[in-house]
Amino acid sequence: MIDSKLRDRAGRHVTLRPVDDDNWRAVADVAPRDDQRAWVYPMAARYLLTSLRGDVWTSLAVYADDTVVGHVMWGVDDDGARWIGGMVVAAAEQGRGVGAATVATLATWLRAQPGCAAVRLSYHPDNPAAATLYPRLGFAPTGEWEDDEVVAELVTPPTP
Repeated sequence: MIDSKLRDRAGRHVTLRPVDDDNWRAVADVAPRDDQRAWVYPMAARYLLTSLRGDVWTSLAVYADDTVVGHVMWGVDDDGARWIGGMVVAAAEQGRGVGAATVATLATWLRAQPGCAAVRLSYHPDNPAAATLYPRLGFAPTGEWEDDEVVAELVTPPTP
């Protein structure tokens, strides 16, 4: 379990846990709001399959107290940079600070890993929630692009 002791706005304890036999179905069923489907897959199941079928990404279940409320994954690039990707917060859970707590928790943990050269993520420039959230958490655009997404790197310690 990855735990930075952060809480969402409802006071629930947000933790990141391995996807396992007990929670994979709940993680796979996580779906964003309909208006976000231009930037994220319609269900977290796609990200789970990406983790299972490849050797780059590791999926994590996002919990608020004891309830699965999202998915996030992380990976390591050839240059030692750690990447955050595939974050989906359930539609009904959005606006409560779950996403901010998730990114801050994972970024802090990744940054502390031996050999971590940088912590990066990418987001679609038309995604207003991401464009607001990530800079607030200490990420700044690098000027690079990954496919059609802005690459941002952690430049200050994350604070949700």
